[in-house]
Amino acid sequence: MVSHPSVLIIDGFDESREVLRTALQRRGLRVLEAAHASDGLAMARLYQPDLIVLDFETSRASVAVAEEFAFVAEKDGGMLVILGNLQPGANTLGGEFIAKPYHYKPLILRIEELLCERYGRAAA
Repeated sequence: MVSHPSVLIIDGFDESREVLRTALQRRGLRVLEAAHASDGLAMARLYQPDLIVLDFETSRASVAVAEEFAFVAEKDGGMLVILGNLQPGANTLGGEFIAKPYHYKPLILRIEELLCERYGRAAA
């Protein structure tokens, strides 16, 4: 069992990354972060986080890059959470999709739920 699961946050807004980082670290999670999708993809390949949170709109991610995140997450046994707005039926990327606008508390709780489902109650 993973004692401290890791979460990679890719979001173009410093404030959003800070709020998520602070909340998740307080829950005992290891947090990595990047402002741009290209940097986040390199980090995902290197560190193989347990969960990736990709803000599709502010991280300069294209659909092709988001598909690469989905591939990397699945290959490494991780999970992908995509934040943003897509046309109905357009989420072919896999993973969990959370539409904007979102609130931090439900997002953080969902991240915890996903990690707990995967690693058990002691994970988060």
